[in-house]
Amino acid sequence: MKRALRWLVLSLLAAASVPASAALSVFACEPEWGALVTEIAGNRANVYSATTAMQNPHMVQARPSFIARARSADLIIYSGAELEVGYLPVILQQAGNDKIRVGQPGNLDASKYVPLIEVPPILDRSLGDVHPLGNPHIHYDPRNMLLVGAELRNRLIQIDPAGAAEYQARYKAFSEHMNAAIKQWQQEAAPLKGVSVIENHKEVSYLFHFLDMPVVGSLEPKPGVEPTSGHLLELVENQKMHPAKMIVPTSNRDPKPAEWLSEQIKVPVVVVPLTIGGAPGAKDLFSLYDTAIKALLGGLKS
Repeated sequence: MKRALRWLVLSLLAAASVPASAALSVFACEPEWGALVTEIAGNRANVYSATTAMQNPHMVQARPSFIARARSADLIIYSGAELEVGYLPVILQQAGNDKIRVGQPGNLDASKYVPLIEVPPILDRSLGDVHPLGNPHIHYDPRNMLLVGAELRNRLIQIDPAGAAEYQARYKAFSEHMNAAIKQWQQEAAPLKGVSVIENHKEVSYLFHFLDMPVVGSLEPKPGVEPTSGHLLELVENQKMHPAKMIVPTSNRDPKPAEWLSEQIKVPVVVVPLTIGGAPGAKDLFSLYDTAIKALLGGLKS
């Protein structure tokens, strides 16, 4: 009898130590949105991130594994502003999942809830891979995470009313932490204000906007077009009139063009992670911004 009772107690304790099974299945197109869902949903969501920090998000294809995941998803969250235009419509169509169709609570287009920058005044494909709605790489301004996070909280409550109190509490804690971190980053990054940079692609524009760092050149001759030797020579010449203090590519890009230009104009190359997982220290949203800002400050010192 004692043995049976002891077994029962141990079983109950073991069960209590195991988190409840995830209430929701979430498909995140990019790691930053998967991280945001984890911040606000905690163990109530099982999150799948479709892409990694070392990929070019413009070149992703609709793999069968993506479609299979989307079929059982309760929520899909993505950057929007046509960043995923090459594969997301196919996933939504072939998954046949009414929960995540456009217009449903389970379909969250993050770009709808933030102010977009770099909206082109004219639309002309001869200008390169121009996004007509504006720059879709919205995750690199931490203030945008608060805006998208608030809407995510609302969607989670709609989809899973039983978890409303937890979603409210977790968003409150997240927003307090993020607001405090934003103040700290702004103080730490004060020396970067007005420091001009040459970018690789417009993947970091929102961070430069947040830190007030002007962009005076791009390694790409046109958005989405790989650097050419002729264009790199133009950047060398441009340095005389519009000098940059550093060259800032993301870790998913070929480093050679930046390294060549650095040798010519004698400014440092500062590599920042595209998103979570793009550098050893960038493990969540907070460490992503920490890593990028520390790298830029290090480049300024060098």
